[in-house]
Amino acid sequence: MYPVKRSSHRLDLRELAIDDADTVFAIYGSAEATEHLSFEPRSRDQVGDIVARSIASANATPRTEYALAVIQRDTNELIGFGRIATDPHQQRGATFGFALRPDKWGMGYGLETVRLLLGLAFEELNLHRVWGARSPLNEASAKTMTAAGMVEEGIIRAHIQKAGQWRDSVVHAILDDEWAAYSRSA
Repeated sequence: MYPVKRSSHRLDLRELAIDDADTVFAIYGSAEATEHLSFEPRSRDQVGDIVARSIASANATPRTEYALAVIQRDTNELIGFGRIATDPHQQRGATFGFALRPDKWGMGYGLETVRLLLGLAFEELNLHRVWGARSPLNEASAKTMTAAGMVEEGIIRAHIQKAGQWRDSVVHAILDDEWAAYSRSA
């Protein structure tokens, strides 16, 4: 499926463009924005490589990764990054993740982003199960995923190594029938 274009009241999801590297760097290069992510802040060159790989993967057949820009509609600014990656070990399953610029936290954009990503996963990609993992300390992400209808399933112990320390991850997931019920009620 190319190109992806989904919209909510305030946000658009769209394919990444090479010109997005600097604004993605504002997220992936930020210690604050990556505090609870699975990696240390990236360099500008690393972010440029990530964007280039994401653009290349968008044209792969079959497409297994959807790395997308989150755009604030009223300003046309890139404010976040969302990703769905299908899992070859799960029938109709995928992982997902998202990150927003810190100056956009606490405004409901995270919930809108998750809803857009889950809508893509279930309504267009016909997935059965989508899951994401978060830092145990990231309560904002826990609230966001729960508000989007996701269920906290458990902990993957010592899942991520960051800053020389092993960290657990808390798994949240949602099934296609749960999404259908949630999206009807939302």
